[in-house]
Amino acid sequence: MRALTWHGKRDVRVDTVPDPTIQAPGDVVIRVTTTGLCGSDLHLYEVLGPFLDPGDILGHEPMGVVEAIGPQVTALKAGDRVIVPFNVSCGTCFMCAQGLQSQCETTQVHEHGTGASLFGYTKLYGQVPGGQAEYLRVPFGDTLPVRVPEGPPDDRFVYLSDVLPTAWQAVDYAAVPPGGSVAVLGLGPIGDMSCRIAAQRGAGTVIGIDLVAERLDRLRSRDVHTMDLKEYGDGLVDAVRELTGGRGPDAVIDAVGMEAHGNRAVAAAQSMTTLLPDALATAVMKRAGVDRLSALTTAIDLVRRGGTVSVAGVYGGAADPLPLLTMFDKQLQLRMGQANVRRRVDDILPLLTDGDPLGVDDFATHRLPLEQAPDAYEVFQKKQDGAVKVLFNP
Repeated sequence: MRALTWHGKRDVRVDTVPDPTIQAPGDVVIRVTTTGLCGSDLHLYEVLGPFLDPGDILGHEPMGVVEAIGPQVTALKAGDRVIVPFNVSCGTCFMCAQGLQSQCETTQVHEHGTGASLFGYTKLYGQVPGGQAEYLRVPFGDTLPVRVPEGPPDDRFVYLSDVLPTAWQAVDYAAVPPGGSVAVLGLGPIGDMSCRIAAQRGAGTVIGIDLVAERLDRLRSRDVHTMDLKEYGDGLVDAVRELTGGRGPDAVIDAVGMEAHGNRAVAAAQSMTTLLPDALATAVMKRAGVDRLSALTTAIDLVRRGGTVSVAGVYGGAADPLPLLTMFDKQLQLRMGQANVRRRVDDILPLLTDGDPLGVDDFATHRLPLEQAPDAYEVFQKKQDGAVKVLFNP
């Protein structure tokens, strides 16, 4: 089959690789019909190379059609249409029973002390072959894949693999009171969808903040107050407070993570780490890695006293400094973590089968054949051509 594989920093290629097969009685193999390019994939493209091997298959946002099932699978049959959550979770352990599929005890990566394995996401998370490919082996066939209705195009359901549950959890964790206010930092796919979900779930004021004009334009028509960071600069916090009764928003969602603009010294250090031998780079990143924290510190400044900061953007630093004095003084709540996809699906699916209130049908900005994935990574990383959400059709 053809699959998107990692070969080095900013070097991904579509290669011919062996087809996946049934390896355990509970496995299924799906033929991937649509698969997404996620902002988290850019971390692999840029800074997480020490935890990858050449030839690793990337991608964690697939959906498709069941092609083969293991002898113990009873919930699915060949021909069923499914989405695949990005958490590789068993559905039956203690953590899964708590709705914490991102912490699945069956697939935790004990070697690195991390949570549940993820499709297509480094040795830190199990080095499981990913879904930017023509076919994908999916374990736990009775409990992990989610069957979706026939009829609507893939765009209606593919975001259940990551974007929708991640944004839904970000809004849940933000705990915006009815009619309250929320600011969202970063209007990539997760931030954009977080704005839509917050409005759908009753937030009175939704403020979307970014510095890419095309991303701001997408949300202006959806009752979101957009603010261009390039325009407001150091005056952003005061401007947001003016919109929120002088206090700041009830909640702030950081949908940016480690890719934040800001600290050039940290950016240079991250870049230098990728030039070290893998063994040394791995040790440095696991013990002394530091992220660019401008988005998180902005969130802490923006939110009102007694408010909540919800972190949906991915951070990877092991030695990040936090402004604990400010956080303690402001009596903030801080919530974060990988989305527990399976837990969120039942809440979201009715919004996809009864109209399209979240605008998923036209959410993608680019739909491309998988063979164009290397170019798409570069365009998305550089925020060119209005790229907000890219879908591949293997």
